[in-house]
Amino acid sequence: VAGNSCSDPTLERHFKGHKGAVTSVDFSCNMKQIATGSVDSCVMIWNMKPQMRAYRFEGHKDAVTSVQFSPSGHMVASASRDKTVRLWVPSIKADSTEFRAHTAAVRCVNFSDDGQTLVTASNDKTIKVWTVHRQKFLFSFNQHANWVRCAKFSPDDRLIVSCSDDKTIKLWDKNSKECIQSFFEHAGYANHVDFHPSGTCIAAASTDSSVKLWDIRTNKMLQHYQVHSGAVNSLSFHPAGNFLITTSSDSTVKILDLLEGKLLYTLHGHQSSVTCVAFSRTGDYFSSGGADEQVMVWKSNFDCIKHCNGVKVQKKGTSTVRPPTSSSMAPFPLNSDPSVLHCQVSTDSNALEHIIGQLDILTQTVSILEQRLTLTEDKLKECLENQVEIGLHLQREEAK
Repeated sequence: VAGNSCSDPTLERHFKGHKGAVTSVDFSCNMKQIATGSVDSCVMIWNMKPQMRAYRFEGHKDAVTSVQFSPSGHMVASASRDKTVRLWVPSIKADSTEFRAHTAAVRCVNFSDDGQTLVTASNDKTIKVWTVHRQKFLFSFNQHANWVRCAKFSPDDRLIVSCSDDKTIKLWDKNSKECIQSFFEHAGYANHVDFHPSGTCIAAASTDSSVKLWDIRTNKMLQHYQVHSGAVNSLSFHPAGNFLITTSSDSTVKILDLLEGKLLYTLHGHQSSVTCVAFSRTGDYFSSGGADEQVMVWKSNFDCIKHCNGVKVQKKGTSTVRPPTSSSMAPFPLNSDPSVLHCQVSTDSNALEHIIGQLDILTQTVSILEQRLTLTEDKLKECLENQVEIGLHLQREEAK
């Protein structure tokens, strides 16, 4: 770890169980589970309680490229090179439904904030939007000219951001179904894109080893970081919006202070390329995965101070982080609207989340039952056809 104060991030846990590079990682909303995907075609659910065993979900026929928990935490979506997306119940039973999402490898899957829709990105150059219930196809975006690496919903679910090997990052309006803005990469292409929690900015991790942030209201580049010495593979915003974590093929994880526009920490934990990273829903922890087949869980050690008007993030033993007066980086425009800073959850919203979670499970169960019913109907049809054939055969025999 570069820097050595009491507020340095600390490695809390590490998990090993995948038999290939880890490609994707995500926390459940209650911090009890972590989902990972891997080149070994498996999805794994790691339980944060030390005595609880991990679940290995087998079903995909090729590398798993992306995993994400539903907002309620009662479902995990996985995308794969086998052209399918699966929805899993993250329990020992490993119930899942599968749907053929694209005509080529699926690179990314992402839930909308309300948990009702999914967006998928693929090597078939398209982005598709689906309902979670019954996995009904809604519409697609077809304007990329090469593989689409990543697609994410905005926090308010109105927009979708995507990045492609065609060296563009595109913003799409979900309602009008049109591309409303294109940002161009010149040296490399973006591996990963995401929205800032305020919904006003996007960040892109590029193969040219840079990290760029754009304001989507003015379409201007806000910040440009050249801190890695290899391709940047993944990034994740702290929920309060003040920090950004990036991972790279240079084997490091870096933490950027967006308010000061500078590199804060460099973490050396993985033995080779670091492929994915995600903050927990509160920002207290983050997890990274790499080509070394390891999953690491780090404690952020940022003090999250709650105020009635939102959230401030403080480093221990120092004053509140503020943009410096003379900085080569543009000051970062943060939305002070407390509705985008999810640090306090009321009991009402806990109850609501529980109800949504139960509905998720019911939806999943109904979907599985529908699949089984279809199989039974097909078998029954087959039996009836066989009976008719046998009847006809017997009639012909008797006629002789």
